[in-house]
Order: sequence, then C-alpha cells, then structure tokens
Amino acid sequence: MLCLILTDVLCAVAATHTAVSIFTNDRVTAGFDDDRVFQLIAYVGLPLGWLLLLWANGAYDRRVVGIGTEEFKRVFRAAIAVLASVAFIAFGVKVDISRLSVAVVVVSAMVFILATRMLSRKALHIVRKHARLANHRMLLVGSLPETLFVHKVVARNAATGLVPVAIHLTESVPASRRAQVPVPVYHGRDLVELVRELKADTIAVCGSAGAEPDELRRLAWQLEGTGIDLVVAPQLTDVAGPRVHIRPIEGLPLLHVEEPKLSGLAWLAKNLLDRVAATLGLILLAPLFLIISITIRLTDPGPAFFRQLRVGHEGRVFKVWKFRTMYTDAEERKSKLLAENEGDGMLFKIKDDPRVTPIGRILRATSLDELPQLINVVKGEMSLVGPRPLPAEDGDYLGDVRRRLLVRPGMTGLWQVSGRSDLSWDEAVRLDLYYVDNWSLAYDLAILWRTVGVVIGRKGAY
Repeated sequence: MLCLILTDVLCAVAATHTAVSIFTNDRVTAGFDDDRVFQLIAYVGLPLGWLLLLWANGAYDRRVVGIGTEEFKRVFRAAIAVLASVAFIAFGVKVDISRLSVAVVVVSAMVFILATRMLSRKALHIVRKHARLANHRMLLVGSLPETLFVHKVVARNAATGLVPVAIHLTESVPASRRAQVPVPVYHGRDLVELVRELKADTIAVCGSAGAEPDELRRLAWQLEGTGIDLVVAPQLTDVAGPRVHIRPIEGLPLLHVEEPKLSGLAWLAKNLLDRVAATLGLILLAPLFLIISITIRLTDPGPAFFRQLRVGHEGRVFKVWKFRTMYTDAEERKSKLLAENEGDGMLFKIKDDPRVTPIGRILRATSLDELPQLINVVKGEMSLVGPRPLPAEDGDYLGDVRRRLLVRPGMTGLWQVSGRSDLSWDEAVRLDLYYVDNWSLAYDLAILWRTVGVVIGRKGAY
C-alpha cells in the first residue's frame, strides 16, 4: 500500500510538471505574486490534496485494490473531487488561474494514476499467483457442499488474493468425505481461536451458515478489534455487484436483486458503438483483408471467406463471416474425426485439427480469422461483445442455454477473455449467462480491453 501511495503522489507531481511544460509560466502562475507560493501549492499542496481525496474516496481500501473496477471508479471520483476543490478554493480566494491548465493537471494526474494502478495490479497478480505473497488467508465456514463451492470459485481466481486455508463445518461429516477435501477440515472449534491458530485474517461464512442471525452477529462482535475480516458468501451466485442493493429494515439487511438491464439508453449506446466501430474497422482494415484473402487463395484453392449458420438474438439464424482456415472438404471430413473431439457439450474442438490449413493455424492463433465478423456487426446480427455464436444445425437451445439468446452474440466476450477453447462447455455457458445477467457498457469496454491481452498472448486459440 505504501508503494501505491508513493506512485500516486509522484503521478500528481508529474501532472503538475506536464501542465507547466505545456503552458507558459505566465498563464499557469497568473494570480500568484510570488513564484515560490505557486511552486509550493502546485508541487506540494496539490499532490497532498490528491492523496487526501483518494483516501477519502476509499481508493486505498485493500478490499478493492487489485480486483474489479471499483478501484478505478474511486480514482475517478477523487479526480472530480480535486477539480471541484480547486475551483472552490480559487473562487474563495479570488485567484485568477488558467482554467485549461487546471483541467490538464487534473486529467493528466487521473490518467497517470490509472495507468500506474493498472501496472501495479498486473504486478500484484503476478506476485499473488507465482510468489504466493500479498494474499489473505481465509477460513470457510458452512456445510461441506457450500464451502467446497466457495473454495472452487476462489481458488480459480488467484488474482483476488484470497487463499482458502481450511474449512470449519457446521455439521458432522464422515471421515471418508472429509479426506477428499483439498484443505484441512475442522468441526466444533471456536472460530476465533481457530483463525489465530491458522494465522488467517478472513472468515467467510458460506450459504446457510449465515442464516442464523444471532450467531453471525455474535461472531462479528467477537472479531471486533482483532483485525480479522468477516465475509458472508450468500447462496445467490453469478449476480454482479451493480445489480445487488442492500435494503436495511430495522437492522435486517435485505438483498434486493435488480433485473438485467437489456434496454434503455446504455443499450442504445452499445448498439451505436457497435455499428460505428465496426464500420471504421472495416474501412481501416480493408488492405489487411485483401492481403489475407490473397494469401488464403494462393495457399489453398477455394473461397477466402467461410460462412456458417449460427443462432443469434432471440433464436434468429444468420450466417457468420470468417476467413477460411480449413481445407474446402473440412465438413465432409468432420464425421471421421468425431471420435477425436476434445470439446464437450455443443463444442467440436481438436487442438491439432488436420483440417486446418497452415495459413489457417496462423489466422486462428492471432484471431485474425474473426475480423470479417465486423460485417455481421454492421448488419446488426452480432455485437462487438457478447456470448459466443454457436452453430445452428445441432443446437438444442432450451432451458438455461436459451437465456444467452437474449442478447446478440459477440466477436469477443467473457468466454474469450477467460480461456476460449480451454474452457469446458458448462463453464462457457456459465460465463455467457453471467454476461447476460450482469451486462453494462463499462463491462463491455473492460472485456474489449482484456481481449487485446488475450489475443496477444494467444491464450486458448486453436
């Protein structure tokens, strides 16, 4: 945390220096009779003000640092507070300063801070994953199925910094079942004493274990002043924070879950962004399309593009555009390769598929074969971000799977930035449904940003 504070102060100082470098001193220091007063305020007062407002907005809360978008939202709120504070102080003391220079200072400081925090987050994730440092040791409390579910979710997200070190069961379980658990299992122990023995710093009460209000309240009282965090993991899963609100009624916290927002101004903005970005992409990438098309036809006779029926929004069938990456007889050869299928569910995947051409392997590894889907985006059949478009010929889109058809399929999505072809069918469906239920424009932009890293790293691409 000390490193984060230091980098934030340096970013604020760098922002001031940037403004001074861009503008003439006369414009920046207008209203200050003494240059030393300006230097003191600009290089000391303003950075300290940033530090104070970042702290006031919870930007150093260890529960949000390094995970999710909340950390960045708090930095943005701090930037608004800095801008408002500077304007209020300037008005109060009647100092005539350059408005443009103030805007440059605040905006550049926010950009610098966000950039360094993103780099710090990457470094933190590497340290947590490989060095096993900067983690929070967590004791899970509840029934065996509930605690194992939470253990599974937390364990596959090492970047959160939460490491389950033990389970305390609220009910007796046979020794044979306890022996299959990946962490030590306890029963009938005092939780505070057990946490100290395990050198843990977090207790996670899972599912029905939090249903006893008196017990949970007494546990919270016991943990006061110990520095041990108390976390409640409810049975409500795959619902993101923005959809969940707490309604306290006489001390009873009720979780209110809002419906997914699949309409409105934000949804209209998503559609507009899709069409505009896809149109610009097709114009800018036209030379690349031509080169790839010529290369495909030179290396293997046949069409440069491949079109396949897919299921789209509300079950409508459309033809998806892709660069052809397989030999022209690929569909005829598919029946002979069914025994080698490495995918499950509705996915047909072979890591070293013999039907893929040499140039096709390069296109798949770099995801360039997906670029023609910009045509589908312009036509309104697809979106830049959404669930993966699935083949139409053998699809039974009933039950939970059909819910993913509430939105248009995307060129990229949560499935792609979470493993792509390395994911099982059930996991891919779960991620798609999570996206549908928790969609937001900010979430789309975050997925687009993460896609860049996934494509460069060629994760799960084959």
